[in-house]
Amino acid sequence: MLTTPNPTPLPPLRPQPGEVMLDVRGIRQAYSKGGSSTLLVLDNVNLQLREGEIVGLLGRSGSGKSSLLRIVAGLVRPRGGEVTWLGKPIDGPPKGIAMVFQSFALFPWLTVLENVEIGLEPLGVPAAERRQRSLEAIDLIGLDGFENAYPKELSGGMRQRVGFARGLVVHPQLLLMDEPFSALDVLTAETLRTDLIDLWVEGRLPLRSILLVTHNIEEAVLMCDRVVIFASNPGRIAAEIKIDLPHPRNRSEPAFRQLVDDIYGRMTNPTDPKLRAEQMRPGAEQPGGGMGMTLPHVSTNLLAGLMEALLQPPFDGKADLPEIADELTMEVDELFPLAETLQLLHFADVAHGDIRLTEMGRTFVDGDVDTRKKLFREHLSAHVPIAAMIRRVLDERSSHRAPYRRFSEELEDFMSEEFAEETLAAVIDWGRYAELFAYDEQSQSFSLEDPA
Repeated sequence: MLTTPNPTPLPPLRPQPGEVMLDVRGIRQAYSKGGSSTLLVLDNVNLQLREGEIVGLLGRSGSGKSSLLRIVAGLVRPRGGEVTWLGKPIDGPPKGIAMVFQSFALFPWLTVLENVEIGLEPLGVPAAERRQRSLEAIDLIGLDGFENAYPKELSGGMRQRVGFARGLVVHPQLLLMDEPFSALDVLTAETLRTDLIDLWVEGRLPLRSILLVTHNIEEAVLMCDRVVIFASNPGRIAAEIKIDLPHPRNRSEPAFRQLVDDIYGRMTNPTDPKLRAEQMRPGAEQPGGGMGMTLPHVSTNLLAGLMEALLQPPFDGKADLPEIADELTMEVDELFPLAETLQLLHFADVAHGDIRLTEMGRTFVDGDVDTRKKLFREHLSAHVPIAAMIRRVLDERSSHRAPYRRFSEELEDFMSEEFAEETLAAVIDWGRYAELFAYDEQSQSFSLEDPA
């Protein structure tokens, strides 16, 4: 627990629930892909944040959470819709909103005190007041005694505390946090979360509300009053869950575990129309299909490892996603791509927060190296259209060779260049493992040099 020996702590502004502070209406955001085409990142996002709330934006990478946070911070302008802060439209960085980023973003040549003070200089705060407020913020977040230390002398957790102090020193009414704990080790992140929630509950933070972006489901349930679940492609709000548990929250309590299970279930439930649209792309394959399907770049070693873990006791082929995530110490952004790839390849079924190995998945785990490669090759050809297309083109050409660009251009008719690159990177790794085709990085070409 943090202590505050300084006789002049930051003034408590204990929130009085009710007033709408932030109003997000019909936000649409798109980025240019080159030429006249655009990539739609956010589509018709509506959200209100009330005084006294901690609201979490939960979703996978690419769902537009961070883009929305930057719009709220006034760092970028949306293509459509409007955001109002305390009743006034946001058309630039608004007064009363501060942001803490995932990276520590400290100036290495400045001390802790100087790094915190620097946020007050553009506001025209006199030097004496800058120093006093910075010392108070440093004390509040538990770094008293390290004022003259440089960032290189601090641990990752301590550097992130400096980031929080820099956000708090301007006495914001709303603090935006963009995955602020994701760069920290598990124990450090847990300590910092607990300290911040304790300060919030005690009314010692100079804040009225917090908006948190995360992909950690337990973190969202641990900290937030409401959790907003984002679907992807484009980003949009698919569900909202109210967290009524009192602080401090115990991860082992049944009510806590039930909320975690419920969120996992909503994020994998194919009956939810918005999340189903994310999972069921053109082609009608589970979880996606057709040439427009983006693929996560996950390794075959991790895919095999997850199947092996599922077949071991206590799971015996079926597990709740939260349980297997705890067992493997994995977060949503790590576990979901693996689970959905296994589903795509028909090695597992994923629904309602559960994952279950299919018979082919069990056969894969029980097989030797050659059996595994053969089975993976068959399923890759049958269920991943771009992989089947690459093999077909190579078979049809007399040279049995084709350039990378031949397939990247095909994919870019359906998705952004970035997603096309990731999709092809995944297919290259999977195709090499399955010995479906070869790929030479130097010449950037596919071939059948070692045909299966």
